[in-house]
Amino acid sequence: MAIASSDTAIRTGRVARFFLYLVLILFALFYLLPFGVMLVNSVKPLAEITGGNMLSLPDVWTLEPWFKAWSSAQIGVEATGLSPYFWNSIKMVVPAVAISTILGALNGYVLTKWRFKYDTLIFGMMLFACFIPFQIVLIPMARILGLTGLAGSTPGLVLVHVVFGLGFTTLYFKNYYQVFPTELIRAAQIDGAGFFRIFQRILLPSSGPIIVVSVIWQFTNIWNDFLFGASFADLDSQPMTVALNNLVQSSHGVKEYNVHFAGAVFAALPTLLVYIVAGRYFVRGLMAGSVKG
Repeated sequence: MAIASSDTAIRTGRVARFFLYLVLILFALFYLLPFGVMLVNSVKPLAEITGGNMLSLPDVWTLEPWFKAWSSAQIGVEATGLSPYFWNSIKMVVPAVAISTILGALNGYVLTKWRFKYDTLIFGMMLFACFIPFQIVLIPMARILGLTGLAGSTPGLVLVHVVFGLGFTTLYFKNYYQVFPTELIRAAQIDGAGFFRIFQRILLPSSGPIIVVSVIWQFTNIWNDFLFGASFADLDSQPMTVALNNLVQSSHGVKEYNVHFAGAVFAALPTLLVYIVAGRYFVRGLMAGSVKG
């Protein structure tokens, strides 16, 4: 009887697992459907889109929309393609992610291991800044960029994203360093190690999981940002998202949907690659600080 009950429990568990995986697969397919539609229609001739079914596979496969979106699509009054704006986004994202991550790590280090008067108040103000709607600060930020001579430039956009990402990165690193043994810091101080030496030799080598979290979070938010790019960039420094919007809006007469879809895929690829490469470490990094103690 015990063996029969065990076999029944095993079969029940397998059936439950099968239906769980089935439901998860259906949700994944539903979630990926828009990206699949974009990808399929980006390799179709325009005639198949306007005169056929957008969900069907192409009768004729072509990469012409991709080449046109990248190098020869009309954006505004010029036919430049998305390539220069793609590199504008790279030049904006890389330094903004690096600076905000480093400053967030330093802030987390100071707020947990070098306590000082009003440190809780300062952290509370930084945390409060994470919930301020972006639209509220557009005019003050534009004024600051104008006074500093950074208006309409890539360094200006880097500054904006560093300022708005610093609260999140500080929160991540503070929570992570909160459970880091303070005794190691005290021992290093007794041995004569200073502020930056402790940070470089003790904290940074163990910060890999939370660095991944910070990089993924910041990269995704900065790359996908449209509001700041549309508000603070000029034509030469516009990021990919603004250029993609201009590409769609600048079409005259017949809409080149295949080119638009190809441009949207180009815009989505960097964040998609980041999650494919490092996405499995994202949840691990978020949970690392809560389970170390």
